[in-house]
Amino acid sequence: MKLPRSPRPVRSAWRRTLRAATVTAALLAATVTPLGAAHASTAPDRGWNDWSCRPSAAHPRPVVLVHGTFGNSVDNWLVLAPYLVKRGYCVFSLDYGQLPGVPLFNGLGPIAKSAEQLDAFVDKVRGTTGTAKVDLVGHSQGGMMPRYYLKFLGGAAEVNSLVGLAPDNHGTTLNGLTKLLPYFPGAGDLLTLATPGLADQVAGSDFITRLNAGGDTVPGVHYTVIATKYDEVVTPYRSQFLDGPDVRNVLLQDLCPVDLSEHVTIGTVDLVAYHEVANALDPAHATPTDCFN
Repeated sequence: MKLPRSPRPVRSAWRRTLRAATVTAALLAATVTPLGAAHASTAPDRGWNDWSCRPSAAHPRPVVLVHGTFGNSVDNWLVLAPYLVKRGYCVFSLDYGQLPGVPLFNGLGPIAKSAEQLDAFVDKVRGTTGTAKVDLVGHSQGGMMPRYYLKFLGGAAEVNSLVGLAPDNHGTTLNGLTKLLPYFPGAGDLLTLATPGLADQVAGSDFITRLNAGGDTVPGVHYTVIATKYDEVVTPYRSQFLDGPDVRNVLLQDLCPVDLSEHVTIGTVDLVAYHEVANALDPAHATPTDCFN
């Protein structure tokens, strides 16, 4: 007996879901360079960290990319940096939070000191490009650490917007941070060393308490947080969101329900998240974000 076909709206919905799932799978496969395997020369070859770049009228502020824990100025941005360069931005990335004798794996030093490194790097970018302000885009710790610079180091006068991809704005557990280790072969040995950058990120730490005392934001800066409900590192994922008068909190699955990105992939390969980053950097020309951006 021939079974009745599904109604056309159901079939169409399934087709859309399958297409979206295919897109998500492609995003997850996009990282062809293993984390930790790239080297510094990759960045200029891909068009970012070009110190001769001058911002255009369309994109008048340079973008500074701030990597996450165990990351570095190249590995974290092999997809996003070229994505923004292609759209006409001057893009720069830095290394911060280095431990003596530990190559490649950064973001492990005291976060207050890392914020000082960011401050110095932003000053260099502003001076070289002749701009008064920059926009910051950070992943994980890189989306949270800049808030210290904004709040305590005068960064509010130098930054137009901060976009955080899965930032641990209110801390996480050490167990959550150790879930990053499989993505960075050899990084597990670092847990036997002094890693203040990890301790600072634990929920309830002195650093997190001071960072959030008196409010999450500072006047004059536009904040965007992009989170995924599948985040296994910063949990609960809603702890990433900020409260304040100029904050936009975005859940990735509200834009694309079948996006399966978790903590690492939202910052390293997810084009849906990146489209929302582009919207945050240029809200006057924002376009709707869905599974096919």
